[in-house]
Amino acid sequence: MLSPNGMFSAGFYAVGDNAYSFAIWFSESNGQTQNATVVWMANRDQAVNGMRSKLSLLDKGNLALTDADGSLVWSTNTVSLSPVHLSLNDVGNLVLRVGEGVILWQSFDFPTDTLVPQQVFTRYAKLVSSRSETNKSSGFYSLFFDSDNILRLLYDGPEASGLYWPDPWLLAWQANRAGYNNSRVAAMDSLGNFSSSDDFTFMTSDYGTVMQRRVTVDYDGNIRAYSRRHGGHKWTITWQAKSRPCRIHGICGPNSLCSYSTNSGIKCTCLPGYKMKNDGDWAYGCVPKFSLSCNKTESSFLVISNVELYGYDYGIMANYTLDQCKELCLQLCGCKGIQYSNELNALGTYTCYPKLQLQNAYRTPYYRAYLYLKLPANSSYSHDESIDEYSLSCSPNSKVTQLERAYDKGHGNRYVKFMVWFAAGVGGLEILCIFLVWYFLGRTRQQYFGSDARVYDLALTGFRKFSYSELKHATKGFSEEIGRGGGGTVYKGVLWDERVAAIKRLKEANQGEEDFLAEVSIIGRLNHMNLIEMWGYCADGKHRLLVYEYLEHGSLAENIKSNRLDWTKRFDIALGTAKGLAYIHEECLEWILHCDVKPHNILLDSNYHPKVADFGLSKLRSRNDTKYSSFSRIRGTRGYMAPEWVFNQPITSKVDVYSYGIVILEMITGMSATMDIYATSGVQKQHLSLVAWLREKQNNGSSWVDEILDRTIRGGYEESKMEALARVALQCVEEERDKRPTMSQVVEMLQKCSREDDN
Repeated sequence: MLSPNGMFSAGFYAVGDNAYSFAIWFSESNGQTQNATVVWMANRDQAVNGMRSKLSLLDKGNLALTDADGSLVWSTNTVSLSPVHLSLNDVGNLVLRVGEGVILWQSFDFPTDTLVPQQVFTRYAKLVSSRSETNKSSGFYSLFFDSDNILRLLYDGPEASGLYWPDPWLLAWQANRAGYNNSRVAAMDSLGNFSSSDDFTFMTSDYGTVMQRRVTVDYDGNIRAYSRRHGGHKWTITWQAKSRPCRIHGICGPNSLCSYSTNSGIKCTCLPGYKMKNDGDWAYGCVPKFSLSCNKTESSFLVISNVELYGYDYGIMANYTLDQCKELCLQLCGCKGIQYSNELNALGTYTCYPKLQLQNAYRTPYYRAYLYLKLPANSSYSHDESIDEYSLSCSPNSKVTQLERAYDKGHGNRYVKFMVWFAAGVGGLEILCIFLVWYFLGRTRQQYFGSDARVYDLALTGFRKFSYSELKHATKGFSEEIGRGGGGTVYKGVLWDERVAAIKRLKEANQGEEDFLAEVSIIGRLNHMNLIEMWGYCADGKHRLLVYEYLEHGSLAENIKSNRLDWTKRFDIALGTAKGLAYIHEECLEWILHCDVKPHNILLDSNYHPKVADFGLSKLRSRNDTKYSSFSRIRGTRGYMAPEWVFNQPITSKVDVYSYGIVILEMITGMSATMDIYATSGVQKQHLSLVAWLREKQNNGSSWVDEILDRTIRGGYEESKMEALARVALQCVEEERDKRPTMSQVVEMLQKCSREDDN
């Protein structure tokens, strides 16, 4: 079957060798079904034979799928005394109607893992992920409205289950959800706006253009929005629920450790002493290669740093020392290990979490906690064993086991008919309510912002489009300039809701409006305490403007020579800046290279906490771009640019590492990267750069740190911290990019230094 507009097809879709499901998919331009994008399946968990299987519209109004042996596999369970007909409409909905009027059954009411535009997701529906990328049967992840009217994601695996989105430790209002509603509906429009009755909304990064779209609960447990221009084109991810996939419950199964690699995405490994249970499937995790005794003298602990495990605690033990925490686990026969936080909590104490199961474990350099894994005392396991990679193999000869089913006509026709009419009435009332709410919200928005249909209220989205006249009024005609750079000029302004904003007026760009909107939408949805927050943008004719939060203390460049930044603040600024850069390099939906890290682009808030600014625009990189395709022109500022720019070498995130190192060296020494330094060697004077001068000082003696510190900064300093900071900075400015650390490694080194000094 083909929809009138040709966008959707319905029919028998191959899910294996001579195994088929009746399905709906996006039509491909070449008319082939292989690898087509399926949006609905009738019998995803019981495939039928490729010969003599039939989909039949019976004379009593029931749509039935029968296998080759005549057994019933699936049906709509509908009954009608009047003639019915089946059709596939232009939005991908398979509809069974009585005459031209009432809908007896429709596929939109029974989704599998995907929603398409105009499909209303209700309290009676559930999206269930596929088992894997190739196995379309039901998986372990589901999206549904819970009893509190909140849209949630659930992991229901072979051995454990748990809610994981929104974050389970947040109350509804903390997750910006409204549980006090009775409609329980959600939908996405063809422009890319998704809205739910619990106040959860998002706009795709390419919002505003009519495209082929879908929202899918993928086999890895993440909700993603996809779009493409035409059939046959590649789907592009334009939004996802979890930016850190290792935080998805069950992603690697029990007794495993999830880590993140910028090259390959998530990586699952067994914990030391454990082995993979099923070599073809991480869902079953790992099993121990040892047996633990209940005798506490026969057990010991292996420590793995920066590990968080969610759930399955024996209890949360506040104000426990590490020794007390270990002793408690040794006394519990079922304790598999402990998570111990050496970071003070809100009560000013340390926390111990004895674990009865090792579930949902993942590593992150920012998390100050350790996993102490309980192992036999005489074992020789080490953390190095956990780096072994397992490859997944999916056999093409997998067999499909047919379930025996008998066709029973049943006798509850009147009851079924009543329930169908009742459900149709309730559904119609809910759709009417949604239409009225959207209508009145649209009227309200129009009163405030005019007739631009793509402008959404800030309270609903947190990120919006501004008109040029609105920003001109906010800045009083762009009268108060607070900054200027190669990309444009920054003005101070006051928005309609009385928030003070920094409004950057970009120079006329060659970039088209669609590309500009796609990039600012992605940047506007980044959320990190060390990145400046973007509130919106303006793309009005030739005008391109960006609206940011305003930071009271300006840039690091304005403060670097002042005594307001003591050595403690400077170390914290270095650590915070590293965290912000590590986030945009390694934890975003798209890679982002800053390409212009310098003191002018590091802003300071009221507490002198750093926020990286002026990142991302025209520097977004696809995670599939492993060859780092070259930029069209050199970017950056003289003195902070890595050698790769000059020698026309491939540009990677290491260019930001180099620039970061230069900034830290300037902050330590008080000297500019572009200034010349004259150092005396014997009777000769040498003409040195800042980096060369510092390396010479480092090689000359043990008191080199005291010699390089800026003398104008008053107050004492911790020599070990400053030496560690200087050494890290010098590693960052190595000529060869492969010798430089990543920003996450910089964060880890500085945090380690900070912890050692605190202890």
